[in-house]
Formats: sequence, C-alpha cells, structure tokens
Amino acid sequence: MFTKAIVRKPCRAMVDGLTSADLGVPDYQKALIQHADYIDALEQCGLKVTALPPDERFPDSTFVEDVALMTPRCAVITRPGAPTRAQETRLILDSIRQNYAAVEMIQAPGTLEAGDVMMVGDHYYIGLSERTNQAGATQLTTILEKHGFSASVVKLDKVLHLKTGLGYLENNKLLACGEFLDNPHFNQYEILEVDADEAFAANSVWINGTVLTPAGFPRTAELIRSAGYEVRPVDVSEFQKLDGGLSCLSLRF
Repeated sequence: MFTKAIVRKPCRAMVDGLTSADLGVPDYQKALIQHADYIDALEQCGLKVTALPPDERFPDSTFVEDVALMTPRCAVITRPGAPTRAQETRLILDSIRQNYAAVEMIQAPGTLEAGDVMMVGDHYYIGLSERTNQAGATQLTTILEKHGFSASVVKLDKVLHLKTGLGYLENNKLLACGEFLDNPHFNQYEILEVDADEAFAANSVWINGTVLTPAGFPRTAELIRSAGYEVRPVDVSEFQKLDGGLSCLSLRF
C-alpha cells in the first residue's frame, strides 16, 4: 500500500519540454487543470500529496518520477540520461531526505531514469533505453540487492521508457503492449493486452486497489475493469504531448 506522493506543478516553460510526439504544443492552462485533477485522483486513492512548486529553469521537471526511485527500504536519486534534466535531481533531494533515512545515488558514467524501472513486489525490472544505460542499470541492481531486493534488465527496442509500454496492476496482472507482449521476461504474468491504437494507456498506475488510467482510451479502461479493478480516468493529454504519462507525474511510496 502507498501512503504518500510527491508531485511538482508544471511550469510555463513546459511548452519547450522534450518530446518525440507529434501532438502539438501543450496548453499550459489546460495542463494546470489536468495536474490538479491528477492530484485529486491521488488523494482519492488515500495518498497524502506533497506538491512542489514549478521551476521555470526545467521544462520537464513536472515529470518527477524520472529523478528518483522510491522503494520500501531506500530512495535512489537517479542520473537522468537527458542532459537538460541532469540538474533536476538537486531539486528533489530535500523532499526525498525528509521521507527516507537511506538515500542512494547513481553516479557517472551511469545514467538512469526511473521511468525505466518497474517494481513487482521485491523485484525490479530495469529497462535499457536511450535514457538508462548499462552502467546505471548495474549500479541500481547493486543498490537494490544491498537493500534486499532483486533486479533484472530488459533491453528496449522502440519505447522511450520501460513503463511507456508496461503497467503492473498487482495480483500477477500486467498491462502490456507492443514489444513487451512476447518478451520472455514477463511470461509468468497474466498479460492484459493493450490495443496498439491505445498504447499510451499501457502506462496506467495501480494505487491501493484503484487503477488510474489516461482518459480517452475506453477499451483499455474496460479491459482493466473486466480484470476486477476500480478505474479512475485522468485526462493527461497535455503531458502526452511531452511523452509523459500517468506514472511520470508522481513519486509514490
């Protein structure tokens, strides 16, 4: 069960954020409304939410998930692979230390973004991507093993982050699409296959029995409901324009 979350409000500079999507420029005012609803959804799931202020120096800083990994026994400050995001870890450090006695760090030459890390019980899957390299994955594996966890590495071929195409919903159920549907790393799970034209919805988030799903993807929402979960849609269209999804917008612990 999760009890807390940390978010960062979007800044006006988000319109200049990193993206490979061809969905247009984010509407900042609409993003603020969507972010407020996202916070409301987290609170409805029983989380106490800390909302950090926007920082205009870092257009992508609302995507707090990438700069830290929160585990039940330690927090890990990452080292983002996107150079423009490298200093964001300094912004989050105080908030992390207020919640964790054990805080670890990824060091150069390792790069790691926590969007590439998926927790399943005491095991962590680490995606090798353009943002997370082998050195970063090796360091994280060592840190996790030090704290009694296990880890395995998954090479990505097409998606930005591991959790772009995967969402673990507990109870051995895994939302998946694209390259992950026949990946042997995930054979032991009951795969809930997300249609290719709703691939964005694979990044749905289980929180205390409720699954947050991006609004506008009805088949995926019904797939999750049919698997026995309560669904809470959240419109994140303006963050999708920056390659960001539901998991990216918070640190949950």
